[in-house]
Amino acid sequence: MRLPLPGRSEDAGSRKPGRPAKLFLHPLALAALGLFLLIIGSLSSWQAAVFASPPNSPEHASEALHFVGTETCAGCHEAAGTAWGPSQHAHAMDHATDATVLGDFDGATLDYFGTTSRFFKKDGKFFVETDGRDGKLDTFEVKYTFGLEPLQQYLVAFPDGRIQALPLAWDSRPEDQGGQRWFHLYPDEEIDHGDQLHWTNLEQNWNFMCAECHSTGVKKNYDPKTDRFATSWKEISVGCEACHGKGSAHVAWAEGDGDQDDPKKGLMALFDERDGVSWHQDPETGLPVRSKPPKPLRVEVETCGRCHALRSQISEDWEPGQPLSDTHLVNLISEGVFQADGQMEGEVFNHGSFKQSKMFAAGVTCSDCHEPHSGRLRAKGEAVCLQCHSADLASNSHTHHQEVAASERPDCISCHMPAHTFMVIDERHDHSFRIPRPDLSEALGTTNACNDCHQDKSPKWGASPIEEWFGPERKGWSYGAAFHDVWQGKPGAKDALAGIAKDGSLPAFVRGSALAALPPPLTEETFQAAQGALTDPDPIVRLGALESLSTLPPDQAWPVLSPLLDDPVRSVRMRAGELLTGAPLDALSRRQKETLKSAQDEFVAVQKLNADRPESRGRLADFYLRQGKLDEAEQGYRAALKLNPAYGTAAVNLADLYRRKGQDEKGAEVLREAIAAAPEEGALYHALGLTLVRLKQQGEALEALKKAAELSPDRPRFAYVYAVGLNSMGRPREAMQVLEESLERHPHDRETLMMLLNFASETGQMDKALAYAEALSQIEPDNQELQTLIQALRARAR
Repeated sequence: MRLPLPGRSEDAGSRKPGRPAKLFLHPLALAALGLFLLIIGSLSSWQAAVFASPPNSPEHASEALHFVGTETCAGCHEAAGTAWGPSQHAHAMDHATDATVLGDFDGATLDYFGTTSRFFKKDGKFFVETDGRDGKLDTFEVKYTFGLEPLQQYLVAFPDGRIQALPLAWDSRPEDQGGQRWFHLYPDEEIDHGDQLHWTNLEQNWNFMCAECHSTGVKKNYDPKTDRFATSWKEISVGCEACHGKGSAHVAWAEGDGDQDDPKKGLMALFDERDGVSWHQDPETGLPVRSKPPKPLRVEVETCGRCHALRSQISEDWEPGQPLSDTHLVNLISEGVFQADGQMEGEVFNHGSFKQSKMFAAGVTCSDCHEPHSGRLRAKGEAVCLQCHSADLASNSHTHHQEVAASERPDCISCHMPAHTFMVIDERHDHSFRIPRPDLSEALGTTNACNDCHQDKSPKWGASPIEEWFGPERKGWSYGAAFHDVWQGKPGAKDALAGIAKDGSLPAFVRGSALAALPPPLTEETFQAAQGALTDPDPIVRLGALESLSTLPPDQAWPVLSPLLDDPVRSVRMRAGELLTGAPLDALSRRQKETLKSAQDEFVAVQKLNADRPESRGRLADFYLRQGKLDEAEQGYRAALKLNPAYGTAAVNLADLYRRKGQDEKGAEVLREAIAAAPEEGALYHALGLTLVRLKQQGEALEALKKAAELSPDRPRFAYVYAVGLNSMGRPREAMQVLEESLERHPHDRETLMMLLNFASETGQMDKALAYAEALSQIEPDNQELQTLIQALRARAR
């Protein structure tokens, strides 16, 4: 074990990437796919109170402060330091030494898809022999340990400043629990050196993916000109100042040199949300009630969320006491990340789940359940729940499992915090504290705690006894159907989701997610929902509203979105600035132009901060393209593709730029190069097919469009365009077959139905034409021309 209070200062940092739901101990996993879901904001009286002093005011001049180190803090706060010493935070990262390395480096081996990796020591250093960047066996020194339990990972430093996370992890659990062994983080699929998830490649880069949350005071220091890192930290592990902020003013106060009347005692923020708070049972509901309401800005939850959220970083200037959205973008409820009802699906960590919960709404904070310095629960098992809840909830009359042996009987945690396993062995509990809903599983395909245990039973089997025990009414939030129906493209789903967005009784995280999930085009209902949300007190909601309004042309968007250009929260300002790119500058006042430029400068700064990521290079290129700066845009797309030749979005956009320049030959070349790097990416074939059509290479174009439709059956547009190509080549029957197969997967796709309706009408298949027209009427119930056609088709059928 390492010394309990290290407190060191040196260069390099820590964090780690991987495929969704499988890899790393840190909250950026999927966020590496881009700085996405940048969404909205505007100033209200609530915000004016909360943000009376903006982050750049003298009161927040954190640049005048400096780090003092955990050892200094522990000199006075001995109990906190002692609790922290053996914690996960203290061991988030460390130098590889005999005291810190848990794995077997005495010649142990691990076989993985024909590659045998060997772990050994030499001259007091730790090494692994495994496949390198070229796929050949090579020897690498392990410089750092990463994490503690239930697994420990290892980091390798490269000469260009990159630090990469090995996929070969040590199971640190006891042997009788299956531990004390080496294992691969992707045991069921071969990740070779050509895959972006290979440990030497982009998605396993610690500097971007892991560093901020595994060390203290990290500066990434990426040089885009040389493509090198000089990442630094102030403390190798997660120390006191990772949460409390720079401590020099507090030390000065403690030594009598600072302002002795400062209510914060020189600290950047006070974590005092639990001070003087008690919980009592409501006699009517039997539920715990907080003795006083929580403050508008939940400082503790926002601070913990910095690392315990799936999010991306937009600034290195984080400080406690500010909204997380000022320096980070939190992933909202979206398909593939969360389930439709908001349960975790990918590795979303805890923040987004917790902010959906009634616990959060009631005023529960992280340290009500977790001791912040040790990271341990304040009580064992469900006893932590019974700190506030009645013990009756742990009785047989509530669980209805009296026939089950006591050792196997479900408790609060197993029913209301179902666990999912990530990184092969790392079990994590959903923090949305939901009531089990097997009835929703039947309708929405979501998971539920009942069937987690009773895997041999159906959701319907689980739903019946719950209704019998607790009645037909269900407590808890109910918004899963709206998300599910939008994701499925069902008619009328957008307006239902807009209703969710406007429901002030729902969590802000849900309302913001609903707004961000609204698909175009805007309807009157969705526009009103988004416009009304622009002044919501919560930046997550404002961001969601911005996202839903992102399709407005800049001239129409200006009167709606421009008030957000000086929003108190950075992510809102910069997203508004990005969306207003291309606004008619001639019509703006000098003050308006300056505000717009300031917000756009912040957007550009974020992309440059993350210039080591192809997504940021591509996003900046998009920005330049909308400004009409074609050369800068071309350079940006080229830079993105240099970082990742398989980054299809940049290749497609660059090819489109060449289309605008009348250089489709160059566009085709770019797309072919990207296809060579990502041969399973349907969007690349689709773009190539359209490019070849313009180059009048019809046969090759049709083959590319066919390949796109085959590779991406989830994209009905690709099948539609392929069908158009077949029809134009005189092959209407094949075209109709392609569309019919696509319609089976996407029964509500408007384009597919329209084309099938035309085909059926032209070929005299009136019964089919009527069926397609009626299906379209569900999507466009107010389309009078369609209703007239349906009447005519019905009359003709008679």
